[in-house]
Amino acid sequence: MKRVTIYTDGACSGNPGPGAWAAILIYNGYKKEIMGREDFTTNNRMELKAAIEALKSLKESCYVTIYSDSSYLVNAFNNKWIDNWQKKNWMKSNKQPVENKDLWIELLSLCSKHSVKWVKVKGHADNEYNNRCDELATNAIRKLK
Repeated sequence: MKRVTIYTDGACSGNPGPGAWAAILIYNGYKKEIMGREDFTTNNRMELKAAIEALKSLKESCYVTIYSDSSYLVNAFNNKWIDNWQKKNWMKSNKQPVENKDLWIELLSLCSKHSVKWVKVKGHADNEYNNRCDELATNAIRKLK
């Protein structure tokens, strides 16, 4: 299988409000930037959407490393939150429904087609690809206004 590196970020103006997502896919020295926007959303939805759209753009099963500054996204996988949510019929430990269930289900389906490793990066720091994703998403929001 091919090894693909993906950087993602989501952004929102208002939370909820206009939002956007961006991802950079890197394979064998090639880079592809993708992005999208929504009129009314939340930051967490855009973080999820960035990972979803990046994985959707892969044409075959791959080993994928996804870098994100979203603790919400990365911890859901690395800390097995998502496994517990599924076992509890999409309820959190506080007995409240899991937010963004629709996107989590879509993301799980896409992850099942690949071997995915999740890596947390510090946002707005010295990671050039995370910073570029933030720039792409922020610029996409501006186009909504």
